[in-house]
Amino acid sequence: MQALYDHMIPGITERQAGYAQEVADRLAGVADFVVGPPVKSRADAERVMRGFENDDLDGVLVIMLTYGPAMRVARLFNENRLPVCLANIQPEPAVTAAWDMSDMTYNQGIHGAQDTANAMVRAGRAFDVVTEEWQSAAFAERIGRWARAARAVTAWRRLKVGVFGYAMNDMGDIRVDENALLRALGPEISYVAPGDLWRGMQEVTGDAVSALAAWEDERFDVDPALSKEEREDHARMQIAIERILTERGYAAYSTHFDAIGEDGRFARLPLAAASTLMAKGYGYGAEGDALAAAMVYAGHQLTGDGHFTEMYAMDFPSDSILMSHMGEGNWRVARDDEPVRLIKRSLGIGRLDDPPTFLFRVRPGAATLASLVSLGGERFRMVVAEGEVLDAPVLPALEMPYGQFAPASGVRSCMDDWLRAGGTHHMVMNLGHVAADWRVFCDLAGIEFRQV
Repeated sequence: MQALYDHMIPGITERQAGYAQEVADRLAGVADFVVGPPVKSRADAERVMRGFENDDLDGVLVIMLTYGPAMRVARLFNENRLPVCLANIQPEPAVTAAWDMSDMTYNQGIHGAQDTANAMVRAGRAFDVVTEEWQSAAFAERIGRWARAARAVTAWRRLKVGVFGYAMNDMGDIRVDENALLRALGPEISYVAPGDLWRGMQEVTGDAVSALAAWEDERFDVDPALSKEEREDHARMQIAIERILTERGYAAYSTHFDAIGEDGRFARLPLAAASTLMAKGYGYGAEGDALAAAMVYAGHQLTGDGHFTEMYAMDFPSDSILMSHMGEGNWRVARDDEPVRLIKRSLGIGRLDDPPTFLFRVRPGAATLASLVSLGGERFRMVVAEGEVLDAPVLPALEMPYGQFAPASGVRSCMDDWLRAGGTHHMVMNLGHVAADWRVFCDLAGIEFRQV
């Protein structure tokens, strides 16, 4: 906001500051906002932005109070680390015959937004744009989408993913240049020795085991065939994993059945642990897949209840895909009309004893799949598909979380495009149609977006 307007229209700074506060008040139910004072110079803008960054905010919503010359913020936005949205709005929705020069000045933010956007494009900086009437429901909806994406991107930049053991040998689409991932997107991958998990299990008290078992008894339909020993061993693994995640600052993790099985000290795989830890908000990926774990965590942050899954088989008669995995799944996406079961389940993978496993069917209705593809170097692509989880028949022999996903574009078209785009075989599912949310996330993170 140029100081010259203060002389031309006395009181304009205070008037437009009130407008900015009105916008924030209008969005109070969408996000929590800290409203900075109007800025008129490069020094003003840099001082306010330093305050935003020091307060660890999730993003910056820019509102042009009058025309804003881009050269005053070009360096600031080039160096800024927070997700940015340019709100291309103005105080009045309509140009009327009653407007005078003051009204023209109050409502001339559009060309400041253009100048600023041009500077950010030339600098190669990612940002979102929302052009709307600021008092409309559509504006609140779009800013809400940006705010969720900003939260998810900012959380991603701080994310640490712990891989217990190592990643599955010869599985190609889970591989990534860890340094490039850290530089480009933020998630950091580190490795945890299986021995740390073993020692952690020995430190779990009997009271902690009993408390977890009692909670499971109250919350789930527990298979009476599960022995006390099986449940205690599972509980020790889950509690030990969570303690390691908490103590070392991991918000996402992965375990690989070979890393657990080949260690020689473990009796079974921690499948039930993965389900409950996902339900508690941790990201998870199987077989050492840190990318999938990061995506499940992003799904939690972006729209809630990320569910780890994979495409198991196609069902052409129903134009759907059977979604499942070895036994891990977020039970918060389960059907409401069926109990979530904790079952005794035989599983030869890992050559270990039977792992307690959560069994449920995914809730019918709108759903979205998202996969992160490493294209080499610091280039990444997100492949997203919207569709419906069908109210399909029960598969009695399937002893793991499952559901049938019917892509909106049809199985044939969706899978052709998924494969052409390099979509991975592990992915996150979120309930609801949230491709638009993932698109904004990609815009802010600098990821190529592909909807199939």
